[in-house]
Amino acid sequence: MQVVVTYRKTSRLSMRIGKNGEVRVSAPTGTPEQVVRRFVEEHRDWINKALVKTAERHEKRREFFDQLPLTTRQECREAAERMNSIIPPLVEKYSRLMGVKPVGITYKATISKWGCCNPKSKRIMFSAYLLLLPEWCIEHVVVHELAHLIVPNHSDKFYAVMDTYFPRWREARAETKKISRMEAEE
Repeated sequence: MQVVVTYRKTSRLSMRIGKNGEVRVSAPTGTPEQVVRRFVEEHRDWINKALVKTAERHEKRREFFDQLPLTTRQECREAAERMNSIIPPLVEKYSRLMGVKPVGITYKATISKWGCCNPKSKRIMFSAYLLLLPEWCIEHVVVHELAHLIVPNHSDKFYAVMDTYFPRWREARAETKKISRMEAEE
């Protein structure tokens, strides 16, 4: 088990599991090493359970994205054709409604984000893995990226734009997270 300790201005010891399964401990500056070791040892049961849970979550996430194989040129071409039948009509519809005009749209096989907008160049990228989501969740991502052509950040003004053009955005975002992370409904 890899333990990464970071000393910082904090009042107490805390611990979490990092993305790669490492145990990350935050400790107040000046905390003796033996105190940190004892803290880790006292929480070994929690660590073991958290590591198992993290591994299961990563496996479910991998299985989710593996539903859309994008390893061959043919698979990528087919995904792009499907994306072209869904995304451009939504972009056109909402561009008109919102009074914006993106310069270019591209698709990439990204798993870290569903879309990305460069407000300066007015180019928008959409993940090909959107094809694994219900259309109304895809619609949410399209509106989200177009909204960045109006407000480039995630400020209150941005969310006001989202409320205006896609009032169900919170529900769509929650559904997208639930589906892509394969989490149980709470």
